[in-house]
Amino acid sequence: MEVSPETPATSTPGRARRADMKIGIIGAGNIGGNLTRRLTALGHDVSVANSRGPHTLKELADETGATPVRAEEAARGAEIAVVTVPLKAVPDLPSGLFDEAADGLAVIDTGNYYPQRDGRIAGIEDGGLTESRWTARQIGHPVVKAFNGTYAQDLLDRHRPAGDPERMTLPVAGDDEAAKRKVRDLIEELGFDTVDAGGIDDSWRQQPGTPVYGLRGGVDAVTRALAEASPERPEEFRG
Repeated sequence: MEVSPETPATSTPGRARRADMKIGIIGAGNIGGNLTRRLTALGHDVSVANSRGPHTLKELADETGATPVRAEEAARGAEIAVVTVPLKAVPDLPSGLFDEAADGLAVIDTGNYYPQRDGRIAGIEDGGLTESRWTARQIGHPVVKAFNGTYAQDLLDRHRPAGDPERMTLPVAGDDEAAKRKVRDLIEELGFDTVDAGGIDDSWRQQPGTPVYGLRGGVDAVTRALAEASPERPEEFRG
């Protein structure tokens, strides 16, 4: 979908809060940890996993009330799962990761490709895949791209009620409209507006090096930044 500054697909202020959900978070780094903090504070039932095992998540669990689990258990019964691990770790995630998830599971991909960290990924560099399309193929499940250009600390500090003039807007891309709507509703509950950034093949518009990446702006600024993006990967993000 071509995003135009004149016709943004934006969030709906005042949308009713939905019932608490079971949410699985795979990855407990900066984004995963702060999502755990915010989502548990909102009353959601959060399971969180990392690559080192549940025993290493005791401090986060004690702080938030989240349930520390193994990665293969994180999405069990979940309506939303968040994959927030370095791209180089995605192929090593357990198989069948989402086999026991709830029907209609939405999987959020927060990842970014940094060749200096992840090594060169041919499917992205040579195959022309967007980062999230590559991730979706690796995990065997469609994804919704969100939070990839969000500063982790902003999840704790910059959320605002609907209608607040300082409320930030986040781009959200995905092919499954129902899953994308579920993710957008969750982001709005977290205190941010959203803009529909199109399908996963359009998600290059929010990859590292694009105008929207790291942008702390409102609906108009984010919509304009998406429209101004170039499909050419910046040199500093090539392997």
